[in-house]
Amino acid sequence: MRKQKAEAVGLIVRQFLREEGLETPYNEYRLIEAWPEVMGPGISRHTAALQIRNRVLFVRLTSSVIRSELMMARSLLVRRLNEHIGAQVIEKIVLT
Repeated sequence: MRKQKAEAVGLIVRQFLREEGLETPYNEYRLIEAWPEVMGPGISRHTAALQIRNRVLFVRLTSSVIRSELMMARSLLVRRLNEHIGAQVIEKIVLT
């Protein structure tokens, strides 16, 4: 028996996540997991903790020098991280 209307598995999974209210938490998880890849090993090595609350990414860094550098590029970082995920996951970054 041949199925007449075939759909891509990725589309079905995304639709399921959206319907179950899991799309946002999944995208937040993906963004946190993507931090080392997007930021590189130098910054990742000095990242102590990442957390997303209310569309704000909280980043705890162990280096005040890196924190100062990233403070100036926060809007660029938001854009790069969201583009990497392919969704508007965060609106702001808070560095501590």
